[in-house]
Amino acid sequence: MKNIQIFAHRGSKGTHPENTMAAFKEAARIGAEGIEFDVHLSSDGEMIVIHDETLDRTTSLLGYVKDCSAQKLKTADAGSKFSEEFQGEPIPFLKEIFDWAIDNTMLMNIEIKTDKLPYEGIEQKIVDLIRQYRLENRVILSSFNHQSIEKVKKLAPEIERALLFEGLPENIEEILNAKKEAGFHPDRNSLTKTINHYAKKLGYKVRPWVANNKADIIRLAEMDVDVIMTDFPEKAIKILKAWQTSD
Repeated sequence: MKNIQIFAHRGSKGTHPENTMAAFKEAARIGAEGIEFDVHLSSDGEMIVIHDETLDRTTSLLGYVKDCSAQKLKTADAGSKFSEEFQGEPIPFLKEIFDWAIDNTMLMNIEIKTDKLPYEGIEQKIVDLIRQYRLENRVILSSFNHQSIEKVKKLAPEIERALLFEGLPENIEEILNAKKEAGFHPDRNSLTKTINHYAKKLGYKVRPWVANNKADIIRLAEMDVDVIMTDFPEKAIKILKAWQTSD
């Protein structure tokens, strides 16, 4: 039985505040092979790890990430809205995650959040930091904005890249064939056996997102995907193990 890896989506998002060090540390503790998280830029060009373009949903601050300085963002509470237990949990900066990653073997899928806002120069900044920490072999750069992936390809051909999709266009096979990237990250509902097989034949690693219930996890495992992204990595690992031993 091939080893299907578990990536913790925004960290262990189902049990800890998303995209925080608490969520990433939990993912490492329970044995996930990777974490997935999102990067935006502050008003002064710092790389900030948060999902939304705005701070409102997950933190104690309001407004756009791009309009706040790094110093201001450091004052945010990114834990309390999830649970009082995590009161005071800060928004992490990409550098902090890399500092932590030096002491583990966790793979990191970094989503470049340029699908709604342009964030001038974000690709170069992320690539520079990856190289500074010598993490080229442990990072996958993905984006819904495939122009960002093209930029990364020119800047750092040695870093793995992945195409993100929510819903698949009718010409998906043509796109996959033309792009020839390493990773294909479709939403779980759009991925079919046929598309999975086609992508794998072209050499793609198929990493669908996000599967949280047993039926979805097993359906994707039966397709023989490479990675399952989940908000509940501990639960997903248990489901996968039980499925593999019963098979």
